[in-house]
Amino acid sequence: MKTASKLGLMIIGLTLATSGFAAKDPLKNAIKARQGEMQLRAFNAGPLFAMAKGQMDYDADMASKLAGNLKLMLDLDTSRHWPKGSDVDNYMGETTALPKIWTTYPEIGKYGKKYAAAVNEVAAVAGNGADALKSKIGALGDSCKGCHDEFREKKN
Repeated sequence: MKTASKLGLMIIGLTLATSGFAAKDPLKNAIKARQGEMQLRAFNAGPLFAMAKGQMDYDADMASKLAGNLKLMLDLDTSRHWPKGSDVDNYMGETTALPKIWTTYPEIGKYGKKYAAAVNEVAAVAGNGADALKSKIGALGDSCKGCHDEFREKKN
């Protein structure tokens, strides 16, 4: 293929790829970003809960890595995932985030602090045996549930 043709295809490819990231609706992009974050949290926390409940064999190395992943995620700046107006009233069927996240701010921050404390406690003991994991995993579940109960639309 000639250089000009390769260059043309590359420009078309970059244009198409870039347009996929272009913010046609920045609020929808933010919703997708936070849903991705929550999915990643669940992907890492799920096996920890399963190990603690005996639904999955305890694996110290895996538990340490999973808890470490959750801890690493605490350092992400996710503030762009939560723009005002990206709630269920404006994006029904696309999110379950209640408007009160923004109207009662910084109330939700208390839940974030509880979550961070729980993640740090789980990360500190996750590789030290199933009993150590069990002793701390409940607080992690409670922190997730508390925020979801308060700030997420109930599913029917």
